[in-house]
Amino acid sequence: MTRLSEAVRGRLADAGGEPTAGRVAAALRAEERLLGDREVLALADELRAEFVGAGPLEPLLRAPEVTDVLVNGPNEVWIDTGEGLSRTGLRFPDEATLRRLAQRLTAAAGRRLDDAAPYADARLPGGVRLHAVLPPVAANGTCLSLRLPRRRAFTLEELVTAGTIPAEGIALMAALITSRSAFLISGGTGSGKTTLLSCLLSNADPAERLVLVEDSAELSPDHDHVVRLEARPPNVEGAGGVTLNDLVRQALRMRPDRLVVGEVRGSEVVVLLNALNTGHEGGCGTLHANTAADVPARLEALGCAAGLSREAVHSQLAAALDIVVHLVREPGGGRRRIAEVCLLHRGPDGLVGVVPAIEFTTAGEMVASRGADTLATRLGHRWCPQ
Repeated sequence: MTRLSEAVRGRLADAGGEPTAGRVAAALRAEERLLGDREVLALADELRAEFVGAGPLEPLLRAPEVTDVLVNGPNEVWIDTGEGLSRTGLRFPDEATLRRLAQRLTAAAGRRLDDAAPYADARLPGGVRLHAVLPPVAANGTCLSLRLPRRRAFTLEELVTAGTIPAEGIALMAALITSRSAFLISGGTGSGKTTLLSCLLSNADPAERLVLVEDSAELSPDHDHVVRLEARPPNVEGAGGVTLNDLVRQALRMRPDRLVVGEVRGSEVVVLLNALNTGHEGGCGTLHANTAADVPARLEALGCAAGLSREAVHSQLAAALDIVVHLVREPGGGRRRIAEVCLLHRGPDGLVGVVPAIEFTTAGEMVASRGADTLATRLGHRWCPQ
């Protein structure tokens, strides 16, 4: 197979042009091997995946249930199908083969991966999120992390079926959008923040204009009027980079009915808070945090790093954001679910804290906390605690 692959690669290089399925099949037939039509099609598909696709990982990326493909060196390939990680029987022939694949995929995304730049983070043309690390930084061999985009947004009913939201929580989530409250979805990596935000935005008024600002385009709301802005890293000369902060500023000039920041992670928090304090209602985004109670501290750290004083951060925060929806991912089966909904409240000391409003138990029950009635008021009584 290796010899045939090299022969076909040579023919394609001589011919030039894009290695389409037809050209790969023609190069195969030109080798004058005794191959039937079915064999030619199968080999053409396999070779094209090797030349321009993800090689042996291609079948995993095509599987509809797979959300993540993780490669820990040539002998370990793991997948996540939404029920936790499981190891596959797939292996690479050697480290050199895996390294070539990582470099080719990174180059397809317009990034550099070599000894001088041993790691890269990029989005492939098909929307797959790629992260790669080469040895010796990755001690056990080249590591690849591929996160597949959701092909369509979940509905609230589908999230109920998946156990993310209890059935009685649908009305609360719907009211969060229709009330045009400003909110953040917090949680750890892989807890489902982007999935939930896409679902909620799908329920926004069809007449609204949604402007999405993301580091890597992952949000996929089912909505009629969506404008997507995506950050861009600098090229190898260090020029041409476009940051989230740049994009948030541009988005404010694009008449957004809702300004959505896919992930608040840096100085763009200052621009976002300013925007939400100047008439841009219904703004939302995601934020990495261990608990809902950690959200004010995380935003304070980001705001202070961007040049605001602590007092200014909390003043802006108190006026800009209303609600935090916190997600967790359970150990073992890996079920992602909403853990709590909290209010942001400024105390007598001027600092913003978190007031629990609704807790979602592991059994799928909604339990009202001391902030439940205030939450109902914030939502314009479109939802009321039981």
